[in-house]
Amino acid sequence: MNAHLSPEHVSPQDRPARLTVGVVGAGRVGPALAASLQLAGHRPVAVSGVSDASRRRAAAMLPDVPVVPPAEVLARAELVLLTVPDDALPGLVAGLAETGAIRPGQIVVHTSGRHGTAVLDPARRAGALPLALHPAMTFTGTQVDVQRLAGCSFGVTAPEELRLAAEALVIEMGGEPEWIEEAARPLYHAALAMGSNHLVTLVAQSMELLGTAGVAHPARMLGPLLGAALDNALRSGDAALTGPVARGDAGTVAAHVAELRAHAPQAVAGYLAMARTTADRALAHGLLKPELAEDLLGVLADGGNQ
Repeated sequence: MNAHLSPEHVSPQDRPARLTVGVVGAGRVGPALAASLQLAGHRPVAVSGVSDASRRRAAAMLPDVPVVPPAEVLARAELVLLTVPDDALPGLVAGLAETGAIRPGQIVVHTSGRHGTAVLDPARRAGALPLALHPAMTFTGTQVDVQRLAGCSFGVTAPEELRLAAEALVIEMGGEPEWIEEAARPLYHAALAMGSNHLVTLVAQSMELLGTAGVAHPARMLGPLLGAALDNALRSGDAALTGPVARGDAGTVAAHVAELRAHAPQAVAGYLAMARTTADRALAHGLLKPELAEDLLGVLADGGNQ
């Protein structure tokens, strides 16, 4: 199947039958995916959630869908979404299989970025059809997530005979399937974590530092700058690098380190690590002149020893 087909271009033989859908783990991801599947004509029938927040989220995004124990979710649903934290997934799958909750022919989907379908082996041995469908998006746990799924890439891993079905489900949710080999799942997930999670840390830290410097509206100042930087980086990669490190301005970088040590010592280690990585990439791509790199790298090395 062409991964860029929209739902209306998926041929009838490639569309899965309308399915009853259950969600085990009413965190931020599961209810949004179930709501998206509902828009495609599938029918959410059960959800499990332990915390009050999970129950409120399920009620808001899947109204009139009963909240029941996980085993009951599997008893009611033909398509089961296991949307629990990565580390909890192996134990959950093993427990459901051991208790006989999984039925032959049941479609069992997890949304973990780290895992492929091997983690679903206990379910497969029980006769289930295992799929790994990871949406590459940050979720809020609100209805806006359903809208954001439009055009969202999903990391898809499945047995070859289930590949078309997996891709069709993603397309029905408005997503774009991207095939990830089983062995590549941890690297794929590490790449996404570096980009998204570390970006949040960098932005939050930048806002704190601007506030310390007396900027009244750090977010307003950073928004256009970071938006342009992100757009340029996605378009041009390392060629988008600018700033004192890429230019080899060792004196400016030394001043940065000194100011951070004086006003935000907790930020020094991160600044030095990112500056060294930036310098290495700028040098490798011909942006940083070798004659300037020596002094710059010397400042970064000394900054780490002070």
